[in-house]
Amino acid sequence: MILNTGSRTDIPAFYSEWLLRRVQEGYVMARNPFRPELVTRYRIDPEVVDMLVFCTKDPGPMLPHLHELASFPQFWFVTITPYGKEIEPAVPDKAEICARFQVLSQSVGKRCVGWRYDPIFLSEEYTPEYHLRAFEQIASALDGYTEQVVISFIDLYEKTRRNFPEAREVRPEHRLLLGRGIAEIAARHGMQVYTCLEGTDLAPFGINTRGCMTKEVLEHALGEELTVPTGTSPARKGCRCLLGSDIGAYNTCRHFCRYCYANYDRRTVLQNSAQHDPASPLLVGHLHPEDQIREAKQTRYRTGQLLLW
Repeated sequence: MILNTGSRTDIPAFYSEWLLRRVQEGYVMARNPFRPELVTRYRIDPEVVDMLVFCTKDPGPMLPHLHELASFPQFWFVTITPYGKEIEPAVPDKAEICARFQVLSQSVGKRCVGWRYDPIFLSEEYTPEYHLRAFEQIASALDGYTEQVVISFIDLYEKTRRNFPEAREVRPEHRLLLGRGIAEIAARHGMQVYTCLEGTDLAPFGINTRGCMTKEVLEHALGEELTVPTGTSPARKGCRCLLGSDIGAYNTCRHFCRYCYANYDRRTVLQNSAQHDPASPLLVGHLHPEDQIREAKQTRYRTGQLLLW
């Protein structure tokens, strides 16, 4: 199985001590975000966990501890965008994140680290021209340290509309302009561009529109064939990415990005963060007497068949 840590919050940036304890103790628990009384218990064991997947804006806190995860194949997405503190108030300096990305890549291998440049939105400051200049600058810093970059355009979820009311959808002509330019820049730096749930309009530019964290992407990182049970993956209709088995919790990420879809508001995040106990099997709080705990059905996906690229 694939154990995902990053669809709901940024565990490496804020909860690395907790995760490392979970790995040491060999299990973790996660609440169902829609029915909180339902708790799933996952074994963290190389016999059943084929890969640990991370999505973070700052891998820095985990870098000194990567050896503690050495028993597990890993795949990392690191998000690096061009936005300032008015949009991403608690994200560290982008040059520092690029440097940490390089260290991570050298530790786990460049096939196991992907760059996310998303979400893309436009404003008077963040124009298409600005994005292309910024993308070139970041791509230059990451040249040789990754083989893939994922882009997406801002989705105006209800939470996003409330916390970022001035956000607007990117018009089709700007999507094409940016898609073409980004594909050309990425190619010069040895990167394949991927999108997820963005349709196929960017495919003519050589962009892979089949998904960003699909079975094929993870097989490429692993170098081994995966046999994924039918019905395992779709987190959203039309999505082919392996996003299930997430051990995080919504409303716990303290980057406070204005476009975030996983946080309700700042107050809720701070309240939940105050309940975090690094010794608990749950990211937020502790078990309750009324909780219904079930053991996750964990099956091995790796077949042992090596893949050549």
